Amino acid sequence: MGAGAPRGAGGPGGTEQGGGGLRASLSGLTTRGRSFLAAGIAAAGCAYVLGQGELLRVGLLLASLPLICVYALHRTRYRVSGSRRLTPGRVPAGAEARVQLRMDNVSRLPTGLLMLQDRVPYVLGPRPRFVLDRVEPGGRRDVSYRVRSDLRGRYPLGPLQLRLSDPFGLVELTRSFSTYDTLTVVPRTEPLPPLRLAGESHGYGDGSRRSLALAGDDDVIPRGYRRGDDLRRVHWRSTARYGELMVRREEQPQRSKATVLLDTRRLAYDGAGPDSAFEWAVSAAASSLLHMLEQGFSVRLLMDTGDSVPSGGGGFESRGASGGGQESAEAAGLMMDTLAVVGHSDGAGLSRAYDAVRSAGGGFAGTGGDGLLIAFFGDLDDVQTELAARMRQRAGGAVAFVLDSATWGGQPAPGHAVAPLEERLHRLRDAGWTALAAAPGVAFGELWRQAGTAGLGTGTSGGRA
Repeated sequence: MGAGAPRGAGGPGGTEQGGGGLRASLSGLTTRGRSFLAAGIAAAGCAYVLGQGELLRVGLLLASLPLICVYALHRTRYRVSGSRRLTPGRVPAGAEARVQLRMDNVSRLPTGLLMLQDRVPYVLGPRPRFVLDRVEPGGRRDVSYRVRSDLRGRYPLGPLQLRLSDPFGLVELTRSFSTYDTLTVVPRTEPLPPLRLAGESHGYGDGSRRSLALAGDDDVIPRGYRRGDDLRRVHWRSTARYGELMVRREEQPQRSKATVLLDTRRLAYDGAGPDSAFEWAVSAAASSLLHMLEQGFSVRLLMDTGDSVPSGGGGFESRGASGGGQESAEAAGLMMDTLAVVGHSDGAGLSRAYDAVRSAGGGFAGTGGDGLLIAFFGDLDDVQTELAARMRQRAGGAVAFVLDSATWGGQPAPGHAVAPLEERLHRLRDAGWTALAAAPGVAFGELWRQAGTAGLGTGTSGGRA
């Protein structure tokens, strides 16, 4: 971003948005400047009435001094550029991020006193202000501050404001930079212990691999070159045929798939704030997503609205929800960014999520039913409990964490006939779910261990989650 006096050019990272012409500069008179101007006009008026020439000269001096400062500051031609660096750009709730500001004087004249102020939302803390003394030609100044939020979300930082002042303190002009940055505050997460899953397929690292390359060159199944591929695997015949670098696909990892279902319905939760049931569910879902990705699973995040991240109807692999390396990091970042801003939906049921789970084209568990379904449910009535129970049919393994408004000190939504918690858990367990009640004050890691003890880990030839 860049800033400067009205005739100054913008520097690296942005451009300065000036305050207009000379008339706009007059609005920058400080209280002292306005007092000088008022005193000068009053003295000149009294001198005219009383016929006192010396008093008139004093009045003209007092009145002209702030006007001269306005004009001089308005015509200042030194240029100042600035930049902002946010480290890191994505932090969990309750963690701090560091914002570093750099100001460069790119003109041939030294600056006067500069007052720097950055705009930040009130949830990130007080608005930072800095006073920079004279900056020599070609010189620079570095300042920094920290921001922190207990609430997840996306928060804009900027634009940066620069105040120019004259040596007498009679005029202050404000110039704004044109660019800003965004701090993403993601939900808090906690590490989870590995659990043995039931099923035939496995995570990326533990699964068996089947060879797709046969004996002859004609039988090789090539794929596009990816960064990091061994150049010795380049298949030149296919490269010449397709016009791009192709490599032999000698082995194909069999990767387990997992879906994390988050119930976001407004009527399913009561209360708000960092300690509410909904925030607990969002944080727990984030912990599950990261854990499954770390274990090499192909993961997607599914909402009660039927929306999924990564999106796409061709299965998990179509949009980068893979189980390792850079693609895994990108998928994790995309899903965490979604959870950072997720809010309550106005839906009344789970039918759209059920359709997404049931649809083979939606990329849930595949035809083999070897996927894992991890769900976080709020208040459910009888109909939604039955719908949730039927989701289990398409999963190789399923675990549900059920939150109850009454347990969390709230009340069910008016007109929403919520089934008793024990009845919900019983019906889900009868359908094959590993269902646990999520109570306030209980760490999600402990519930995850209980899920493994209660039946998530009954398989003997599964991967780890």
